[in-house]
Amino acid sequence: MNVLWLQSGGCGGCSMSLLCADTTDFQGHLRDAGVHLLWHPSLSMASGEEVIALLHSALDGGTRLDALCVEGSLLRGPNGTGRFHMLAGTGLPMIHWVRELAAKAQHVLAVGSCAAWGGITAGGDNPTDACGLQYEDDRIGGLLGADFRSTSGLPVINIAGCPTHPSWVIDTLMALAADGFEADDLDPLNRPRFYADQLVHHGCTRNEYYEFKASAEKPSDLGCMMEHMGCKGTQVHADCNTRLWNGEGSCTRGGYACIACT
Repeated sequence: MNVLWLQSGGCGGCSMSLLCADTTDFQGHLRDAGVHLLWHPSLSMASGEEVIALLHSALDGGTRLDALCVEGSLLRGPNGTGRFHMLAGTGLPMIHWVRELAAKAQHVLAVGSCAAWGGITAGGDNPTDACGLQYEDDRIGGLLGADFRSTSGLPVINIAGCPTHPSWVIDTLMALAADGFEADDLDPLNRPRFYADQLVHHGCTRNEYYEFKASAEKPSDLGCMMEHMGCKGTQVHADCNTRLWNGEGSCTRGGYACIACT
């Protein structure tokens, strides 16, 4: 499965998180699963004219594009031109390339909450007119529009998180490569159900405090962080406390309230 990864308006944190995947051989892990990374802006050696040639090859059918991964929000400003983010060497805005490539891809994946919903980049008065691939916040639409479907018939797969857990990304790509992913595997916001059907509350080490209404008032306190610190773990769809980060941690285990990053 050929995967092309583009980075748009974001911090690159999802790519950094991806490098923490539970494997000693990241590239080998993907290769053994049948996933071929055509290009990634940080992990690939190719640059400049080589990348531009690859993009054109994907558009004209010379290179099969099985999965287009987009990290970061899509910057439509100013005034719908997309010129706040130009793809170097092409004279064209990133949103142009994303639209064109998405139309050719078998699957389109929004990696991270910026690509899914607009995220941090779309905060405040949103001066760059940032949005997600198929959503603006929780409203369907975004850059590609509500009716967009990739050539597989699926909408944009929203691997939401800020950042995403590396296993959410790897497991989704592996399932797609094995033809083991269908529309029923997506939740109502088009997130993969294998992690989105869980709640952050599940497996939280502070659940006993929650049951007995023993509340923490500041990060260093023992106790449930919902009442005074606004923890959203009882409502948020993610498996952070059963699929631990780096094999051992999560926000709530570190004493920080869940902020609903997914």
